[in-house]
Amino acid sequence: MKIDPNSSADLSAQIAQAIRDAIVNGDLIVDERLPSESELADHFNVSRPTVREALKRLAAQSLIRTQRGAAGGAFVNRLRFEDAYSQQITTSTLLLSMNAVSFETACEARYALERACAPLSAQRRTADHLATMRAEIVRQSQPGLTDEAFCASDVAFHRALVDGAGNPVLSYHLAGAVEAMQPLMNMITFTARSREAIVALHSRIADAIEAGDGAAASAGLTALEEETLKLGQTVFAERQRKERPAAN
Repeated sequence: MKIDPNSSADLSAQIAQAIRDAIVNGDLIVDERLPSESELADHFNVSRPTVREALKRLAAQSLIRTQRGAAGGAFVNRLRFEDAYSQQITTSTLLLSMNAVSFETACEARYALERACAPLSAQRRTADHLATMRAEIVRQSQPGLTDEAFCASDVAFHRALVDGAGNPVLSYHLAGAVEAMQPLMNMITFTARSREAIVALHSRIADAIEAGDGAAASAGLTALEEETLKLGQTVFAERQRKERPAAN
């Protein structure tokens, strides 16, 4: 493990990257104890606080865990896809909120990925996944439900559909699409949407999943994508209409 002391990059970041690379390359294996802070400080020729900061970075990424006591220290973590969900969601949220991609591009990506899950979910979903989808449809039909609660229910519905595919890699990649893109899409479209139309489409998708009909579930998602794009176009057109007089 090496760093470049002449680089302008932060030393703790370099150390964290060096240890991360060692973990990814298999030089440091799961549950292996890392050298002590003083040993790492000597190895990289830096201070212990710099090493400590590097270890904090790695812990924040769930790459290592720390234990106290005589047998304590820093150990290589056994990573799970679920542990990485939050990072995927955070990254996707930042990209979307900073307008790194357009509404249409995000919508296209989100539904293309979700349609990949639909046939698998139709075959593999459990009774619990289906029960969650049905429960969220009932919740979305409640007349007094707030916009925030409707959005949360919307996310839970699609999360159940995705997780019903029984593929952790797909669930990981869809974490950003569903739990980051979906709320932001709702923030844009909620003023123009018809809850009844969304509930009807969700019911159509759930019916297809229950019947084991992946093609019908995919078609339902395509219809939902078209509805979402239409709502987005309506909202953006209205924004432009309101801004036009101010520009003159």
